[in-house]
Amino acid sequence: MKTIRVVAAVIKAEKNGEPIIFATQRGYGEFKDGWEFPGGKIQEGETPKEALKREIMEELDTEIEVGDLIDTIEYDYPEFHLSMDCFWCSIVKGDLVLKEHEAAKWLTRENLNEVDWLPADCSLIDIISSQLDV
Repeated sequence: MKTIRVVAAVIKAEKNGEPIIFATQRGYGEFKDGWEFPGGKIQEGETPKEALKREIMEELDTEIEVGDLIDTIEYDYPEFHLSMDCFWCSIVKGDLVLKEHEAAKWLTRENLNEVDWLPADCSLIDIISSQLDV
């Protein structure tokens, strides 16, 4: 089975003193309408952090700071194996302009499960929830 290596940004901010997380809804492809953490494929010669900075600039016209690795999610989709490095990120500059996604929203810990996450992203939700205040 083919393995696809990707990176995902768990963009964290604060609203009214409460941590919030940015989620995007896919606007294209096989998983259209599913919710995910923004990111994309790692290109040859890139580190995961470099790939994530590039992908977020391309997809959301925003410069981010890439922090600690949260986890590497390994997930078998029917057609391929996904290996996804997920990092805590924060906004350096920009307004998160949706260029490829259908929708986006900021989620609190309480409403993290209110969107229809893609299967690989689902396994990250409990980890994020438990680390949100750290």
